[in-house]
Amino acid sequence: MNVLLLLPILIPLLTAIITLLFHRQSRVQQIAGVGGAAALFGAASALLVAVLRDGIQAGQFGNWPAPFGITFVADLLSAIMVVLAGLIGLTVTIYSVATINVRRTMFGYYPLVHILLMGVCGAFLTGDIFNLYVWFEVLLIASFVLMALGGERGQLEGAIKYVTINLFSSALFLVAVGILYAEAGTLNMADLARRLPTLPQQGLVTTLGVLFLVAFGIKAAFFPLFFWLPASYHTPPAAISALFAGLLTKVGVYSLIRTFTLLFVQDVAYTHTLILIAAGLTMVVGVLGALVQTNLRRALSFLIVSHIGFAVMGLGIFTPFALAGAVFYIVEDMIVLTALFMVSGVIQQLGGSHDLRELGGLYKRAPGLAILFLLPALSLSGIPPLSGFFAKLALLRAGLESGQYAIVATALAVSLLTLLTIMRIWSEVFWKPAPRHAKARGAISAIDHGHREALLGRMPIAALAALTVILGLAAGPVFDLATAAAGQLTQPDGYIQVVFGGRP
Repeated sequence: MNVLLLLPILIPLLTAIITLLFHRQSRVQQIAGVGGAAALFGAASALLVAVLRDGIQAGQFGNWPAPFGITFVADLLSAIMVVLAGLIGLTVTIYSVATINVRRTMFGYYPLVHILLMGVCGAFLTGDIFNLYVWFEVLLIASFVLMALGGERGQLEGAIKYVTINLFSSALFLVAVGILYAEAGTLNMADLARRLPTLPQQGLVTTLGVLFLVAFGIKAAFFPLFFWLPASYHTPPAAISALFAGLLTKVGVYSLIRTFTLLFVQDVAYTHTLILIAAGLTMVVGVLGALVQTNLRRALSFLIVSHIGFAVMGLGIFTPFALAGAVFYIVEDMIVLTALFMVSGVIQQLGGSHDLRELGGLYKRAPGLAILFLLPALSLSGIPPLSGFFAKLALLRAGLESGQYAIVATALAVSLLTLLTIMRIWSEVFWKPAPRHAKARGAISAIDHGHREALLGRMPIAALAALTVILGLAAGPVFDLATAAAGQLTQPDGYIQVVFGGRP
């Protein structure tokens, strides 16, 4: 077993144990939490370098040969996603030092964050579809507790909705896994890729694909079962919302891409057309929901939903160029949404509210923060030369080349509405004069928030905002990497051969 495949799981597990042992010492937890996240990011980066240098990496726990062992696989898509998980984990834990209070720290905030990171990395690296279910449950259990941590009324209400719909999704996922095993006799994804095309009942395979589409679609906040996300993501502290926005729905998107490029490709005309239609509807309902919100974080939550549609659009088109655009877009989206939710926390700290009607005048008080909001927000809208422009451009070009004009028109309209939403938020928060009571409330908040904490809170936001610019300026090399990842997805023989001990 390649140790690099295990480190993204072992590092957050050990960090969770260490922070749990020091649960009464908040400073030790903060240092260990940030250090563990930095180590995860370093190990993930080393894994990506190994995949780029040596090709797809695979290993079996206990030296049981595939398909009998517990398989871990890292192709380019998996390695990229693990690096992003490490990056978001690192930035969020640094941000948490400034924003998460002692009470939540004492009740297990840092152990829960690292258990969630372990589950996310496990989901990205597993080569077995039942173990994908297991890793989903690990990260969901941690996210359930994080959602309710603190016990505030709004949190508990959001947590109930979040838990209920995700438990339904998990039950559906487990039913689909059981039927799949009954039909194919295996749950190793590489083995399934070889067996599913040979099954006599191809109609049942397509039906199973739709079941998995619904299960993963719920977890990704895909149309029509997206409503749980804007009802819950705005309720916990901003650090938790940022972690969820950057990672959780993207695990669902990753699972859709993995299964519908490797397993369920027997009836592409039906399954991927269904995905494309749902992607377009997800874009539209998300941006329309964001446009009418008066709560900043609810508006951002609806924008998460809308831009899940862009990420899955490339899968629905299902060409190598479209998949490359989808990979690029996922990278950009994870970074941008994490940064925007972090900014929302600073806005609440300065303005004392998330209600757009009660905010205003922050441009004069915090011009730097206005820029830190604007950079990722404009990237989300697809404004050049930021990374979001090039990701959307690739998806639009792929749609035009494949003759999918309806989804291209939808994506363009949604991008314009996203820009309108962002400009409305920026105007309400930063440009309009501050209401009299908001000035007083913001002054009290500023007194309570020290210079050190303010600096720590803005450093990770600045890093992510700068990264959106860098990715845009280096769009060529980044897209080359995304194209290589898409090539592995569209030609899965190399993945299968490596799992079974060969070389691609």
